[in-house]
Amino acid sequence: MQEQKLVLQVNEVFKKFGNLEVLKGVNVTVERGSIVSIVGPSGAGKSTLLHVMGTLETADKGEIIINGQNTGNLNRKQISGFRNRQIGFIFQFHHLLPEFTALQNVMLPAMIAGKTTAEAEQAAGKWLDLLGLEDRKRHKPAELSGGEQQRTAVARALINNPSIILADEPSGNLDSVNARELHELFFSLRDKTGQTFVIVTHNNELAEMVDKKLMMKDGKII
Repeated sequence: MQEQKLVLQVNEVFKKFGNLEVLKGVNVTVERGSIVSIVGPSGAGKSTLLHVMGTLETADKGEIIINGQNTGNLNRKQISGFRNRQIGFIFQFHHLLPEFTALQNVMLPAMIAGKTTAEAEQAAGKWLDLLGLEDRKRHKPAELSGGEQQRTAVARALINNPSIILADEPSGNLDSVNARELHELFFSLRDKTGQTFVIVTHNNELAEMVDKKLMMKDGKII
């Protein structure tokens, strides 16, 4: 039964860039429906760990298991499809496409997953409504506030109902009011949808609110 409760397992993961050893045998387990923070000084390996968890980078050694699937057993094409369906990403910089509306930006992962335009639009609209952006769907990113842009990015991360959301300094670019609203949004989404979040953050308030806080130093969880 324990296996099914775990949405993510990181087993003895090592990662080097050139001669620099960034991850040195990291082990992490994340239970379904939990919110986990990863904290630590700059250069500790937090973002690298998040990228390896999200299959954006490949570990040199060790295992990443998401929803029971060992990602090391997938080829490049399979991993791309798996990432699109199973993992949602939220970054410090929202990475919204400037020429697209909020609705179109949120639709993209669903279209990549093979949904029809009508299906993708319906799902995107639902998430934007849920996140309080029902009046901003036809606006382009430049017409949205920083908080609205980041909530649009959250909707985009959620559209395929992934197994896990990985967030890298999601409130790092926001003022304190918008940051607090974003943090509260994560907990509200977890309560409404059972979504699982792993969040790399320097924000102490967020780091203390979570179900499990992991401290990284020199490429290890301490």
